Amino acid sequence: MLFDDLYIRAVRLKPHTDGDLGYTAAIPAIRCLKRLELKSPVTFFVGENGSGKSTLLEAIAVAFGFNPEGGTQNFHFSTSETHSPLYRFLTLEKGIHRPKDGFFLRAESFYNVASEVDRLEEVDMGLLRSYGGKSLHSQSHGESFLSLSLNRFGGNGLYLLDEPEAALSPQNQLALLSRIHQLVGLKSQFIIATHSPILMACPNAEIYSISDDGIVPTEYEQTEHYQLTKAFLENPQRMLRYLLDETD
Repeated sequence: MLFDDLYIRAVRLKPHTDGDLGYTAAIPAIRCLKRLELKSPVTFFVGENGSGKSTLLEAIAVAFGFNPEGGTQNFHFSTSETHSPLYRFLTLEKGIHRPKDGFFLRAESFYNVASEVDRLEEVDMGLLRSYGGKSLHSQSHGESFLSLSLNRFGGNGLYLLDEPEAALSPQNQLALLSRIHQLVGLKSQFIIATHSPILMACPNAEIYSISDDGIVPTEYEQTEHYQLTKAFLENPQRMLRYLLDETD
């Protein structure tokens, strides 16, 4: 996909007061946000817990029209109104094409999405075929995540994934990485919040590191996730000695 083909090309924060943004006004990366340009079909948001990466991804998803708890743009269920007001103050600069498919995947509320799919199957028999032919609840957490990407994601789509590695083994993270690459070839765009150094190795992906210093483009090998994982795997005993000595 070329820049003009991306479904979302940039994200801008509208003029606002801190009160408008609720609790997100206290997140340094959100306060620093002015205009965030997306240049690749695959964009990763990476950072520590609480850095704001999932909050930003959620706001982008809701601003685009996805259900806050996840699913497609046709999902309208709600079990708990916990999403931030940030989406009201985001402007999404869109490309010239509209996606024909889309999905917002949230690891923390995927159970609710699976329940909604089962409910809709009772109303529209045959819906489950697009999810692999059986209830997502009848599969393990990891199996259902992978089944979703293999069966429900059809291409020409916008897919926003919040920590999809949460339920996946390293082998299945590799399978998801392969599927992402395949779907990019089918004119898809991904925006992913992740901690996984496996996923963020996706070829030609753009990585934004989100921290108290703001939102900064970062090379894969410069991410803390890559460096810590590499240091541990190269010499786990040295790392363990350091950690245990520090905590004794």
